[in-house]
Amino acid sequence: MHILWENIAITILSFILLYALLQKFAFSKLFAIMEQRRELVMGQMNEAAQTRQQAAQYVEDQKKALEQARKDAQEIIERSRQTSSKQAEQMLEQAKEEAVRLKTEAVRDIENEKNKAVEELRSELGTVSVKIASKLIQREVSNGKAQEELVDQYLKEVGGRP
Repeated sequence: MHILWENIAITILSFILLYALLQKFAFSKLFAIMEQRRELVMGQMNEAAQTRQQAAQYVEDQKKALEQARKDAQEIIERSRQTSSKQAEQMLEQAKEEAVRLKTEAVRDIENEKNKAVEELRSELGTVSVKIASKLIQREVSNGKAQEELVDQYLKEVGGRP
């Protein structure tokens, strides 16, 4: 095998020339495009990381809002229970007051009727007493026992003594 130094020199010079031309016209544009691509990929990665972080924050915010809503709902339910308990107690108290009022009115009405009945009995007793006295006077009974029997008889009619 024989080495041709001229071919090697021409190949090296051609390679250097090609490299210089590529460096001047192609590598700068190629590297610029690659740098742009790298920056684009890095920007997208940063944007994805931010989006992921925002999504995680949004999920946390939603969890907090849901928990707060549950607490608020529980408070509303508790207030409703307390309100209904108070209303039930008030209704029970009103019913008791109404029962006491009705009882008081009934006792007063009974007392009034009793007083009327007593007054009627007194006036009737007075009338009967006058009748007894007039009958006693008419009979002019001399015997005390007969007078007592007559008085007892009239009292039985009135409902006084047995």
